[in-house]
Amino acid sequence: MNLMVLALCCALSSAPTRGVVLIVADDLGARDLGCDGSKYHKTPNIDALAQSGARFTQASSACPVCSPSRAGIMTGRHPVRFGLTDWLPGRPDQPGQALSRPTLPNGLPLEATTIGEVFTKAGFSTGYIGKWHLGGAGKGPGEQGFAFHKAADGAGSPRSYFAPYRDAKGAFIPGLEQAPEGEYLTDRLSQEAASFIRANSGKPFLLVLAHYAPHTPLRAPEATVKKYTAGRPGSQGNPIYAAMLEHVDNGVGLIMKTLRETGRDTDTVVAFTSDNGGLCTREGPNTPATSNAPLREGKGYLYEGGIRVPLLVSAPGITPRVVDTPANGIDLLPTLTELAGIKLPDSLDGISMVGALKGQPSPARTLGWHYPHYANQGGKPGGAWRDGRWKLVEFYENQRRELFDLQADPSESRNLALDQPDRVASMAKALEAWRKETGAVMPTPNTAYKPNPPGKDGVIRISSSTANVEGAQLRFEPQPHKNTLGFWIRQADIAKFEATVEKEGTYVLRIVQGCGNGSGGARVAFEVAGTPLEWKVEETGGFQNWVTRDVGKIALKPGRVAILVRPLSKPGVAVMDLQEMILAPSNP
Repeated sequence: MNLMVLALCCALSSAPTRGVVLIVADDLGARDLGCDGSKYHKTPNIDALAQSGARFTQASSACPVCSPSRAGIMTGRHPVRFGLTDWLPGRPDQPGQALSRPTLPNGLPLEATTIGEVFTKAGFSTGYIGKWHLGGAGKGPGEQGFAFHKAADGAGSPRSYFAPYRDAKGAFIPGLEQAPEGEYLTDRLSQEAASFIRANSGKPFLLVLAHYAPHTPLRAPEATVKKYTAGRPGSQGNPIYAAMLEHVDNGVGLIMKTLRETGRDTDTVVAFTSDNGGLCTREGPNTPATSNAPLREGKGYLYEGGIRVPLLVSAPGITPRVVDTPANGIDLLPTLTELAGIKLPDSLDGISMVGALKGQPSPARTLGWHYPHYANQGGKPGGAWRDGRWKLVEFYENQRRELFDLQADPSESRNLALDQPDRVASMAKALEAWRKETGAVMPTPNTAYKPNPPGKDGVIRISSSTANVEGAQLRFEPQPHKNTLGFWIRQADIAKFEATVEKEGTYVLRIVQGCGNGSGGARVAFEVAGTPLEWKVEETGGFQNWVTRDVGKIALKPGRVAILVRPLSKPGVAVMDLQEMILAPSNP
């Protein structure tokens, strides 16, 4: 009997241990890594990780903003099932918004099964380091299955990127109360991750390293920032953001070095991803952070720039390859559990991508998104549905739908909704069924809605960002390098606006318009409260070369007024770009 016990003990001691490291960057765009095409950012360690495993080209997040996407990564389920549809605590409703947001929970429900609970139950040592943003006290990673956690704050932005790690009120990032003055947060989190690996090198372990970087406020060590030269607007060329990403990359290098030094590089899975697309609009100092081109828009939008993310998985026995199969953040839990030899939990929405990692054909699948909120970055409430190469985007304000062929048009520049109404109808029906099945809560009419009110001077400024578009191609293109209603290449496309008049009187309608050479002369009707005014578009030397022109005068009474902008002719390639309309009280 003793010999049998000894033999069994020897067999167990010689069995390979297993490790899983999941690294989640914050607001890192799908085109920001060198391995994904960036010529500006320096990411040699992450690129090496890609070369050692699988690089997914069609990976997406569960939401265009952070808390819901993180819930999807942690649970393998659609975050809409938990009512988590926006960052926590979310953006309050504002008078200029036609819809009111659904009520948000105060965090990920404790009854949700997380990857930490799954791995802990399977006998793994579990650690969580970095940004949590899925609830505050009582709803942190310690309550969600992680035996060890550090720097896991419920806030969306770090209290400070440099030590001491505290905010203006004196509150510290949890667990980082002691730190040398000036230490950089990203470096500290990577060092904590390396320490966790060393401490658990003889055991099966799961480590989630969730960086705050490169989320705003954009801050990085000056010496690293100086390595980069600023680029032109609308491109990848932000030196601070690049420096932040370089420190994330240094941390990946440290983790891989630690795995080698502890002998865990041969049995550890390392996955790298982001919570949502890159921030490509202005939102605070030193922004925009990046460009997601050729993908459209970025964080806060349901277009590919907002939901497409990098995804790299390096695992023992996996041959390096590029995977074009659509994947999502909700797939990480089932994929990592299968790679670790753990039984998958029941009722997951995500699917294991292990077959795709091994080069096997993947089953056809559909993916849905529900974002019933107005984003800080300009995105509006809507949903999206992907079925293979096809993607439907639906806007909740006016039920407008757009259809894109992502295989032929990854930039989502050509809306095919009018060309394929049957496909639009079937995909919209599938999206609606998915919302019903997941318990999605829709936004409701805003009873305090007050669109485009006058300023203190009585002048009503109507931004093109408030347009409701009808047609196929006309769209609002956000900052930094556009900030205009553009792509007006179809005469049939129209724009509708609403404004609030508080004082009766005569108003001058002014427009801020641009028009490229060769496209002037379009006739455009501006109907304000039912009264038409006509304007002949002037060439300005470029579609974003702005001029302000008076269109005419109109008498208005107090109340909400509708404004319709409708082209009557289009002699050139486009009607015009329209940045703003102004209703200014006319002097007697």
